[in-house]
Amino acid sequence: MHHDRFDYSAIIDRPPLRLPHNARLAVWIIPNIEYFEFDGPGIGMAPPPGFPDVLNYAWRDYGTRIGVWRLMELFDRYELRATVALNAKVCEFYPRIIEEGIKRNWEFMGHGLTNSQMLANLPEEEERKVIQTTVETIAKAVGKPPRGWLGPALAETIRTPDLLAESGISYLCDWCNDDQPYPFRVRTGRLISIPYANEINDIPFFVGKGATPDQFREAIQDCFDVLYDEGKRTAKVMAIALHPFLTGVPHRQKSLAMALDYIKQHEHVWFATGSEIADWYYQNYYK
Repeated sequence: MHHDRFDYSAIIDRPPLRLPHNARLAVWIIPNIEYFEFDGPGIGMAPPPGFPDVLNYAWRDYGTRIGVWRLMELFDRYELRATVALNAKVCEFYPRIIEEGIKRNWEFMGHGLTNSQMLANLPEEEERKVIQTTVETIAKAVGKPPRGWLGPALAETIRTPDLLAESGISYLCDWCNDDQPYPFRVRTGRLISIPYANEINDIPFFVGKGATPDQFREAIQDCFDVLYDEGKRTAKVMAIALHPFLTGVPHRQKSLAMALDYIKQHEHVWFATGSEIADWYYQNYYK
């Protein structure tokens, strides 16, 4: 079957896109701040030994206790606003993180209720309930509903884009297939895809590939160099996807700081939030 969500578009056939402030490249930084059930599944650094899986649970829990605060300090140093991919249960169990994110004017987008539950294979009404509860919980905690969505593990059902648009979500990040935003077909409302990162993402790098912090820094800088050069012809979007329990640990923080410092040395870079990128695209290019 074909998904029929969008038409094929070769980038060489598209008219040039132009960013605000004469920028070549929009860079957005997405810390995934997540909640994992103590008795539920989750990413691990080793095969789970059984229940309770203290080894992997505690490894992930470092991110909410320590790692996220280290990332906040780093982003403050470079005056960067983050767009948080937020599990709604973080609002209940880690409200201090929400409080400090609001102080920094961070954006919060929906990331499901918990990273121990994927949307894939859920019946329609259950999926709708998960999405609506996520939107309502985040809205109550931060003062406004999320405009963006990143599915836990980027997982969807065939109905997910329709249900997201129905719930007021206006941009989706699960489809990592482009360097520019593009429109989705949905039953009601409107929805666009904004580039997220499968590659410039610390989980594939450190957990999947066993790469070093310096290799992650090099990849961020190399990706930036290519997109920045291409941005002279048509604007591009670069996402940096982070998890506090990975990039928020001491031996990786230095390399991330070096990569951000490298990017900040360049002119014509727009450090934006997901909603700012969405607003630019909707106002200028959405049809």
